[in-house]
Amino acid sequence: MKKTYKFLCLCMGLMCFEVQAQNKDIITTREYPQGYFRNPLHVPMDASGTFGELRSTHFHAGDDYRTQQRIGLPLHAAAEGYVSRVRVQIGGGGNSVYIDHPNGYTTVYLHMDKFNDALTNIIRAEQYKQQRFDVDVIVDAGVVTLTKGQQIGNAGNTGASGGPHLHFEIRDTKTQRPLNPQLFGLRFADRFHPTINNIMVYDLNDDVFNEYTPRRALQVKAIRNGIYTLASNTPIQVNGRFGLGINSIDRHRAGGFRNGVYSIELFIDGEAVSTVVFEELDFNTSRGIHAYIDYPHWRKTKAKVQKSFKDPGNPIDIFKVLKNEGVITLPDDKIYDAKYVVKDIAGNCSELNFKIRNNPTTQPAQQKRRGVQLFTYNTDNSFEKNDIEINMPKGVLYRDLDFEYSKAPQPVGGYSPIHRVHNNLTPLFSTYNLRIKPTNLPIHLESKALLASVENGSEGGKFEDGWVTVNTRNLGNFYVAVDTIAPAITPRNLSNGKNVSAQAKIDFTIRDNFSGIQSFNGYIDGKWVLMEYDPKNRHLWHTFDSSLTKGQHTFKLIVTDWKDNKQVYEAKFTK
Repeated sequence: MKKTYKFLCLCMGLMCFEVQAQNKDIITTREYPQGYFRNPLHVPMDASGTFGELRSTHFHAGDDYRTQQRIGLPLHAAAEGYVSRVRVQIGGGGNSVYIDHPNGYTTVYLHMDKFNDALTNIIRAEQYKQQRFDVDVIVDAGVVTLTKGQQIGNAGNTGASGGPHLHFEIRDTKTQRPLNPQLFGLRFADRFHPTINNIMVYDLNDDVFNEYTPRRALQVKAIRNGIYTLASNTPIQVNGRFGLGINSIDRHRAGGFRNGVYSIELFIDGEAVSTVVFEELDFNTSRGIHAYIDYPHWRKTKAKVQKSFKDPGNPIDIFKVLKNEGVITLPDDKIYDAKYVVKDIAGNCSELNFKIRNNPTTQPAQQKRRGVQLFTYNTDNSFEKNDIEINMPKGVLYRDLDFEYSKAPQPVGGYSPIHRVHNNLTPLFSTYNLRIKPTNLPIHLESKALLASVENGSEGGKFEDGWVTVNTRNLGNFYVAVDTIAPAITPRNLSNGKNVSAQAKIDFTIRDNFSGIQSFNGYIDGKWVLMEYDPKNRHLWHTFDSSLTKGQHTFKLIVTDWKDNKQVYEAKFTK
């Protein structure tokens, strides 16, 4: 694969003066077709989110197009091709369409309000076949072909969407890895330099990086547009191994959204130590964002510091340059020149220059050590007591863990003590198995037992062989609880005996107090009918089909939670 690192000769001895605001020499590893894809909307391109942006559990895999705060704007195929997949999710992308194109790329459209007629027919057939709302349909090539600009439906706000918008992706069809859409020429107007908020110094002389690792947040000041220095002009004093991190965002206009940057480069005396580029992502490793950022600092402050060093168990591959895993050791006590260069995808560049010196008299704050056992990131780990078992496979941890454990008294309504399983300041890449033995759990409640987290509520799980077991990605405080309360159903526009001739649909609010909604099923005259669901506002509804005959009918709704508690609502209506 051809790699074009033009940035090395252009940025290493140069300052990012304002005349460089539209520098197009961004880092790429391949060529991208220009002009092949069109704006999928018919309104001017305006971004509320961008590729690689730091979200709470993942790197953002596409660009978010604003839809003028409206639902229902026509949505068009970005190029000719055929629909390869159409999907309805509860949460996630909501209503989504995937289009394969002859040039080897796939475009993806999420949070749609409606599909066009051809796609609606495919989805409805599968929903009634499976008798469920959320379905995922792989469509054979040639079944639904599209020309460039052909309408595929309307933009909306379905799934895990915080407001009306289109989430748009371009993927490599073979690998399904998302690529930065703006590299294909679909650029948002942007003449603003990235903003550098501060940097963080990490004293890494202990191999276990965690919330106790000494940190120093250093404030910066802007000299002029895009040029920064430290608020204090004195060299940073370090002693031994250390790492650096940066808090930086990009805006497309004054007062605009806080978007992600495209690249972050760190140099020491002109030599590249770390280069991060948001050109391409991998869904399989996107959760590694929790180890890419300073996770304990984020949990405490909500500030996202992007570390320029990499945890050994983090599988992300956004680092294009990484010397010694980004961990720095200065060989002598001379003063070194350090520099961060941050670019957005338009080439707007911001630069922070500062100095670092190794000083053997510097004494970083000592770490607290509380662990009862060392878990290593590259082996299987287990921990057992008489009433708790933990089995953590290789690959769950990003780096070694000084594992902490203790117990607290049984909470009101609980059926075990609270087990303090380390803490919630440590991220995990995948799940581990947690088993807790209940205390005085009645036999008739065994099927209703689950593990609860003090921090997160229900973790789920089931009772088996005298233990309550769950696979979870969370650490923190856990105990055995039970869920015996059925979900609640509140009709919005239906009552027994009502004449609904003037209504296009019947609406409900559904909610569950603990384990969460597992399923919902509606029936008219004993026949299953489609119920659509938006979890953001707990809205559940059925749109009447034109084939429903006039006269009296019986409606029945069954809502079930994850511990199989059921609530039933029944009413007669006239249509």
